[in-house]
Amino acid sequence: MADRSSLRLFLDEGVPDSVGHALMEAGHQVGFLNKSLARGSSDHLVCAIADINDAILVALDGDMKRIAQSLGIGSGRFLKLGLIKLSCFEPDAATRVRAAMSLIEHEWDVTAGSTGRRIFVEISDKVIRSFR
Repeated sequence: MADRSSLRLFLDEGVPDSVGHALMEAGHQVGFLNKSLARGSSDHLVCAIADINDAILVALDGDMKRIAQSLGIGSGRFLKLGLIKLSCFEPDAATRVRAAMSLIEHEWDVTAGSTGRRIFVEISDKVIRSFR
């Protein structure tokens, strides 16, 4: 059995701590915005912190999806920014992340060795999808 990669993730404000704990239970490294930045920090600052730290951003904020899609591809800004967008009912977020864990890890492994390695996964109440 091959060792799987440990992902680095950064949780945006509003993402329940339970999501971070679910990711840590799976063996991943998690940074919490509320422990490293002031609440209310700009979305662009949050994206920059995640990008600088080679972390996948986990967010509930719909603006983060727009930022990751528009600025992450073909732009010098946030070129490596990956995103796990939670579009599900907030109390169910940790359960939905656990259900999506194998897809998240697979998408990360698929991008191994690629330039500008990044993933974009959206988790809703009924659908879990990856954008490539």
